[in-house]
Amino acid sequence: MVAGRGVTHSERTSAEARSGPNSLFGIQTWLALPERDEDMAPMFEHHGGAALPLIEDRGVSVRLILGNAYGEKAPATMYSQTFYADVALEAGSRLPMPDDHEDRGIYIVEGSISIAGQDFEAGRMMVFRPGDRITVAAGDRGARLMILGGATLPGPRYIWWNFVASSRERIEEAKAQWRAQKWGRGLFDLPVDDRDEHIPLPD
Repeated sequence: MVAGRGVTHSERTSAEARSGPNSLFGIQTWLALPERDEDMAPMFEHHGGAALPLIEDRGVSVRLILGNAYGEKAPATMYSQTFYADVALEAGSRLPMPDDHEDRGIYIVEGSISIAGQDFEAGRMMVFRPGDRITVAAGDRGARLMILGGATLPGPRYIWWNFVASSRERIEEAKAQWRAQKWGRGLFDLPVDDRDEHIPLPD
């Protein structure tokens, strides 16, 4: 989902799903758009798991979700150089990070890893200097990682609640438009079949 100048969506769970025990695990990731694309029309693409490249080698499994890495390319439309992947590592296996992206990072979802002799546990995130060659070694229990990176943004980004922009003025405009609730007559609209409720702007 690309927010562009402003997007809304509904997340609903069926009554049947809510009637019994169930669980859901996910990681939500936001990527800032380049300034030239901040005012583009919102858009949505869906690509099923089968369309996402799977790279496997000696205890390493990499599902490429966005962008390009390891000679593969995911199908979603991207607006800047990016890679984002779900990685499963068996105990002791090693993963070289892509070295063709300026910015790179790792978030440890499960297990542990070591990098250059230092150990890191689940819940940690690391960001690496551009140009450094990085190899990750999985710990005794293996590891699940999200690896990500891409081109450096040319300037700062600001975030407030659900709004992200290249200037504080854009954030203030988004706040004013959401507060006004003029759905479909400004930056924001609500899904046509789900306009009965919305989350109000926080105080």
